[in-house]
Amino acid sequence: MRSFTEADRAELRRLFRRAGEASPSAGLWGDQDSEAAIYLDPYMDLAPDSLFVAVLDGAMVGYLTGCLDSAKFPSESERVGRAIRKHRLVFRARTAPFFARAAFDTASVALRREPTARGFRDTRRPAHLHINLAPEARGTGAADALLNRWFDRLRETGSPGCHLQTLVENTRAVRFFRRMGFVEHGPTPLVPGFRYNGRRMHQQTMVWPPSPDRP
Repeated sequence: MRSFTEADRAELRRLFRRAGEASPSAGLWGDQDSEAAIYLDPYMDLAPDSLFVAVLDGAMVGYLTGCLDSAKFPSESERVGRAIRKHRLVFRARTAPFFARAAFDTASVALRREPTARGFRDTRRPAHLHINLAPEARGTGAADALLNRWFDRLRETGSPGCHLQTLVENTRAVRFFRRMGFVEHGPTPLVPGFRYNGRRMHQQTMVWPPSPDRP
């Protein structure tokens, strides 16, 4: 495990394309350039000191992108909106079905007066992170090393805590974060447009450290 350097950009972009394969969170709408513009590029550009990579046998196999103060970082909804506009995703044959499905999901949930997935803001846990591994890195301890380095970063900077958002259906990820000290927080609303094995998916917010009234 080591810190990100500018020389890592090209290899990290290649890793982004294959990290998380076969998991429920492997992709959004299937256009990796636009997805990287949301979940990778802004962190390389705006928060490189909070980006760490895992290397196995000389090859990059995982990474963690982080931000110490989410209020000073473009929100996920802002990043998604920019990517949709820049890449004209709504009008492309391959990606348009996702957005049609997302619109249908949003409308159906609104009729039931239920919430949909949204960002998270909590001054007690201002930092946030994303972590991703190539399939060959699973079970090697790479994820533990990345997250422990992130915890060190939080302690070094005096951060009070952090949060992340994953999917309820990504049970492997939820179990991992629990083991590392995170706890589930808040409701689990629908993520419009997402499907895994034909089923809808739901947002899971997790926080670290737990609230004082939690075990």
